Amino acid sequence: MNTRVESESVVSLSGQAVSIHGESVILLCASLFYFRVPSELWKERLDQVKEAGYNCIDVYFPWNFHEPQEGKWDFNGMRDAEKFLQLASEAGLWVVARPGPYICSEWDGGALPSYLYAKEPFVRIRNNDPAFLQHVARWYAQILPILRRHEVTSGGSVILVQLENELDFYGCSDPAGYMAALRDMAVAHGLSVPLIACAGQGGLLQASGLTDGVVPTCNFYPDDQDPHFEKKVLHYRHVLHGMNYPLLVTETNRSHYLLRRLLSTGTKLLGPYLQVSGTNFGFTNAINNWGKPLAFLTSDYDFGGMISPEGHLRAEAQEAKLLARLIRAYGRAIAEAEPDSGGTWSVQGETEGVFGPYVLRLQGGGELIFVTNGEDRAKQINLLGGMGAHTSSTGALTLSASRSLALPVNVPLSLWGVPGQLIFSTAELYMAGQQNDGTVLAFHTEGNHGRIALAIEAVHAPLAQGMQVIRREGHIELLLTGEETAYCRFELKDGRRFTVIVTNRLKALHTETINLDGTMTATMFQPKLNNSDPSPALEWQFVSGEGWKPPLQAVSALTDEAKLDFLERLGIYRGYAWYEANVNLINADDQLRGLLIRQASDVVSLYADGTYLGTLTPGGASVFVPVDGRDAKKIQARVEIWGHSNFNDLRLPALCLPSLKGIGGVTAITAIHDITANWSVNPSGERLSPSAATKIDEALWPVVGFGSWLSADHPSQQVFRKKFVPTAKPSAWILHFRNLQGYAQLWVNGVEVGSIHPMDAFIDLKPYVTPGQELQLEVHLLRTMGQPGGEVVIYEGVEASTFTVAAAEEAELKAEADHRIASAAPGHLPLSLDSGKTGWLFAAINNSAQGKGWRVRAAGSGLKLTVFMDERIVGRLWLPGGTGRPTMTGGSTNSFYLPGPWFHDNQAQLSIYLEAADEQAPGKLESLEVISV
Repeated sequence: MNTRVESESVVSLSGQAVSIHGESVILLCASLFYFRVPSELWKERLDQVKEAGYNCIDVYFPWNFHEPQEGKWDFNGMRDAEKFLQLASEAGLWVVARPGPYICSEWDGGALPSYLYAKEPFVRIRNNDPAFLQHVARWYAQILPILRRHEVTSGGSVILVQLENELDFYGCSDPAGYMAALRDMAVAHGLSVPLIACAGQGGLLQASGLTDGVVPTCNFYPDDQDPHFEKKVLHYRHVLHGMNYPLLVTETNRSHYLLRRLLSTGTKLLGPYLQVSGTNFGFTNAINNWGKPLAFLTSDYDFGGMISPEGHLRAEAQEAKLLARLIRAYGRAIAEAEPDSGGTWSVQGETEGVFGPYVLRLQGGGELIFVTNGEDRAKQINLLGGMGAHTSSTGALTLSASRSLALPVNVPLSLWGVPGQLIFSTAELYMAGQQNDGTVLAFHTEGNHGRIALAIEAVHAPLAQGMQVIRREGHIELLLTGEETAYCRFELKDGRRFTVIVTNRLKALHTETINLDGTMTATMFQPKLNNSDPSPALEWQFVSGEGWKPPLQAVSALTDEAKLDFLERLGIYRGYAWYEANVNLINADDQLRGLLIRQASDVVSLYADGTYLGTLTPGGASVFVPVDGRDAKKIQARVEIWGHSNFNDLRLPALCLPSLKGIGGVTAITAIHDITANWSVNPSGERLSPSAATKIDEALWPVVGFGSWLSADHPSQQVFRKKFVPTAKPSAWILHFRNLQGYAQLWVNGVEVGSIHPMDAFIDLKPYVTPGQELQLEVHLLRTMGQPGGEVVIYEGVEASTFTVAAAEEAELKAEADHRIASAAPGHLPLSLDSGKTGWLFAAINNSAQGKGWRVRAAGSGLKLTVFMDERIVGRLWLPGGTGRPTMTGGSTNSFYLPGPWFHDNQAQLSIYLEAADEQAPGKLESLEVISV
């Protein structure tokens, strides 16, 4: 195994430090994704990150963003990755580049192109599969040369390149082989900076394969106030240090409170995920399992980081500056610091909810003592430990609510060019400056009280203001007297001055400069508020339409002569599709009981002869839709691909990587048989072979409802049997285990069918049916205590046929908007749209007076909105209402952003596609509040 990774001595990683150009650094790294920010605002965002004190960004490069269709590459405009990297270098920010091939990031499919899902033979994604790697090689051939040109070794600022992303969540069958293949591609393209691989749930081996030349890193997403967090992190630091690797935390929470806790463990890269928020423009949203199980990601991509999607600095940006200045104040000493596992420090006083102390041994001498208050009330504590011969106690200090402090002990003042020692301080050092004729150190404390002990020799008695100077044997103590800002200035023997400034934490958060005369400048930070730009009065136009009819320019993807297939296999990777098919009832007297929609996702709005039946989000499962005896000749469906899963979760088919979209089939149901009652049960759970079964008296088995046998065993297991005679007329038979919980396996006529998925418990019986002849159903059911067996239903009917499918992506939908606006009539809000109907809402809008654009907040119910700003989709909303609406997560669920730079000649055209998606009530749009940013 490689025990040291170097990049021609430009970037080196060891157990002690990260070094760039020979300088050891702590990397304070903010996620900033060019594909979620208008390119005109890239420089502004990069400068904001730099201003907040960060020295590094991490950035994903989404494969499917640059290859929207197989073999068609796009690196222009918002896709100009090279320009973004150049701007990052000009901003003075190091870059951790993350080209995948899989990135997660709550992005459509985790950036894997969905055409891979439809390949024949099957492509084993995220595996050491030659077919998959052949496609990865094409992507790497596009992106890796760009990264190589911007490596630090080539004069750029890329210092690390991450291969894959959180592979330990996926279950790759050969992580070592897969990561070795990716590494070899990277090396073949000339990458010379260290290669890394992050573990999402701590599986270093599963995420990196511990592959030679690939450095394992960690992603941690704890509760910020987890009292055991440091101990967990120190375990990984110890493991990686044993490999002579640093602990690099490539993703974690955004709170600088938590980042301080990570710093105490010797972490060398602090990577809070999504400090810079953004927008999922177009059809780039994902679905995932945050909704337990199903969630749709909003277009707004904002987890509350320090910079909003519009570029507003939030209060956390000041916490960022404070932490960054602390790191800069200690420089190499903290960059090469190591945690002291054998420290003798302890805390007394109000210790409940106080974490630590944790000790960092600084390079060159001295320690930083980290102590954290995990509760929402202030604590009075006292730290005890080794501080030389002078004292063993810091004395009482205030630890504010949800606060983490790093207090210096026995730190050589030579670190800042001053002879002497900083013995201890109950105030945190947060700035250090070496000026022409001396050095100034700035501390902050809680409540304007505290103690600082210095071993220093001065020519004259120090000049102090706001603090008491006490000379003790071998050292000087500075006691604060309660003023907001205090200072003490020493005249040193070499003629230089040394000044100590102490202020409260609030003022420290806003400090910009410190001076030898004890003065300082501060800028009071105010979170961005809406400015006074008035909301524009918009003149709306509206036109309604039939939701089951495709747009005029929709592309025919399937004709009635072709076999129905999933959308990706028809070349549809995003956007909408409109289905139509014949119902095909066999006899005129057959009554349609319902429609069974097979393997459907993501959003299915269903119609029978144009009559709206409802909007569903089955998550790739099958679903039965009753139609109350309605006669129907044709069925129609409008299907939207909200996005491919960015994660891999087996609870619903659509949450798996890979999963296909659309509709797998439609069955017109003419008969429903509830067969829950009267199953024979073998309580022992022993399944007997057909030959053995003839030797036993099955008549002695108890007859019970399916799953209703009570057992004292835990877990319990039984075998249930039942006979059923299919009706002769239908051509389709589907078995449904409704509300089943537990693990079940099915046999039909002695043939093993397989396990029954509790959330997609529909089984096609057609391969086993001879009409009029008896079927034997046998279920082996394994349950934990209290899990229900549910009900068992058999649906009989006929398959719909003669399908047509037409598709529309962004361009076709916008063409429909341009066509429909000609027939639009003046409209106004509030607006009502009948269930199942669609419509277009139009208005011209001017840019804000500041030129920054607008945020538009929607109020209403039962509506989906797809919002165009000129040619681009800037937001997809689903307002509350309707049984089909899933959990919406990831950012604002009811607003969208109109970027200022995207207004041309100060104006833009809003075109909003409306879908009334609540079968119980009309869709209502009460208002669209336009708010200046």
